[in-house]
Amino acid sequence: MIYLFCGDDVKNKYEIYEKFIKSIHVDVEIFFIGKNDFNPIEVESFYSGAGLFFTKCVIVFTNIFERKETLDFVLNKLNFMTESVNSFLFLEGNLNKQIIDEFKKAKAEINIFELPKEKKEKFDNFLLANAFGNKDKLSLWIYFRQAVERGVIMEELIGVLFWKAKDLMLKKNFFKFSEIELKNFISKISYLLPEARKEGKDAEFVFEQFILDAF
Repeated sequence: MIYLFCGDDVKNKYEIYEKFIKSIHVDVEIFFIGKNDFNPIEVESFYSGAGLFFTKCVIVFTNIFERKETLDFVLNKLNFMTESVNSFLFLEGNLNKQIIDEFKKAKAEINIFELPKEKKEKFDNFLLANAFGNKDKLSLWIYFRQAVERGVIMEELIGVLFWKAKDLMLKKNFFKFSEIELKNFISKISYLLPEARKEGKDAEFVFEQFILDAF
């Protein structure tokens, strides 16, 4: 079975996605694959048959269609995925009609989450800052994805989190974070993007991993 969750209403999309993940039986293995660790050979092994240590699994792909070669590969393999004993879930941003039509042909279960036009205003960066200040990892991640999908650049998001951490330190607000935690966060985030780019790493991926591991 193929499942597609797409659209720019990030909050509702991830809420429904989380419910879906929690509904999967504990005996079913779940594999998560992002755009930076997508391996065609590995994916082929998933739709070709059952694994050595499990009889059935769910493979979750996150934002892999940002790379055209990956998108082309997947669209050409949808029929194989449909016939597989395993399930494939795709979590994406906005997709055009042509891509969605290909999933319809493969009889995928399609879930499209779109914001009403009047709600597509500029992203409020303070949502991200407040989620960090509250040490709310899930909200921090959701707002990060929402900001990225609305086109907010990494430097702007880095700046907001840097400011929030500094503000907590200056106000000696250590209810959620210790002073040492905040100092370490400020130190690491200040060189996060330059170091990632110097090493040829994907800045968005590095930043996302950083906030997920921040606490």
